[in-house]
Amino acid sequence: MAKKKKTTTKKKSPPPRSRSRPRPPMTRKKSPKRDRSVVSKKRDRETLDKIESLAVDVTKSSLAQRDPYLDIPLRTTSNTKWNKSKRLLEMGASTQRRNLFNLGQAKKFMQTILLAKGCKDLVEAEKTLSLRGMYYMSLHTIAGTKEKTFAEQGESDTILEDLEVGLDSLREELHVFAKKRGTMIGNITIIDNGDEIDCRRMGTGGYAIPSICEPSVIQFKDCEADFVLHVEKDTVWSRFNEDRFWETYNCILTEGSGQPPRGVRRLLHRLNKELGLPIYCLLDCDPWGHYIYSVIKQGSINLAFESKRMAIPDAKFIGIRSGDFERCELSDDVKIDLTERDIARAKQIMAYPWFAEKRPWQKEIKRMLANGFKMEVESLITKDISYVTEVYVPERLADRDFLD
Repeated sequence: MAKKKKTTTKKKSPPPRSRSRPRPPMTRKKSPKRDRSVVSKKRDRETLDKIESLAVDVTKSSLAQRDPYLDIPLRTTSNTKWNKSKRLLEMGASTQRRNLFNLGQAKKFMQTILLAKGCKDLVEAEKTLSLRGMYYMSLHTIAGTKEKTFAEQGESDTILEDLEVGLDSLREELHVFAKKRGTMIGNITIIDNGDEIDCRRMGTGGYAIPSICEPSVIQFKDCEADFVLHVEKDTVWSRFNEDRFWETYNCILTEGSGQPPRGVRRLLHRLNKELGLPIYCLLDCDPWGHYIYSVIKQGSINLAFESKRMAIPDAKFIGIRSGDFERCELSDDVKIDLTERDIARAKQIMAYPWFAEKRPWQKEIKRMLANGFKMEVESLITKDISYVTEVYVPERLADRDFLD
């Protein structure tokens, strides 16, 4: 009897997936839109009214066949005044008139109107742009010519500052911001555009201080800090952060990467005025460190029109000082010879009214000039890596040894 052949059935493989087979549509999850504060809306309405008023004035002059013009307050030393009672630099009343039909002023007149239109569009759209973005938004070649509206961004930035003072509206109110520069860490919790941020838990990088630090964007929630220590550079800031200085001495630690930008100065002003926190500045012993302190304390000539919301008259200078070379027994290696430019700048700073009347500052700068050298905060590393955080600043704080 013949054996039956065993039959096997092959499993059918699934049909190949068609490449043209339509995929299910992707659904985009919409994030909830945050309600803008009443303060923001009111401020935006006021800003729009100012821009529209400027446009109406220009239009009326044109229709009446008169030469349209803009009056721009001068941002110069001669138009800056020292208010001794307020301890602030303030802008004077002098202005420069820009006429459309003046060949020397026509370009700046048109640039100002162009940027005013751009700012109006931003405010109405409830969006912000960087200074660089504003430059590109307004950049084009004028029809029938090879002339561009702006040759470079610096030209656009200057006109924006003119527009600020001309409208009496700050750059932040025009919805324009600068590049972020500056860092914060310490015993405070803030609300940034609706997001809660605990500055005690920001790791090695810290919280990047934004360009716009207005109450409509940043609110202070919980703060246990006793003071703010502002240092000149991020390298020094990193040492204080790594050593957990802000935790040991219950403070907020900030840095401005050299000359602090407007956002950092505005935040320091608010921490001082709204929370009553003293501001102590740890800066280099050179004319530039002294100037940085002057700007933080009294305001700057270029931005005198907003000193009242940026300057901190009660800020204190905690170091480095010209006598620290001997007091801290530093080596000759830390000396940096003063240049002729340094000497000229130091003498100029000595003549500032807010320094001229203060003997401690006159003595400090004269001693630096007599030494013939300047020093950086980092020079203290030659004593010990953590000398600045464990000895120098704690001693200054304990002794209340500051320059005012």
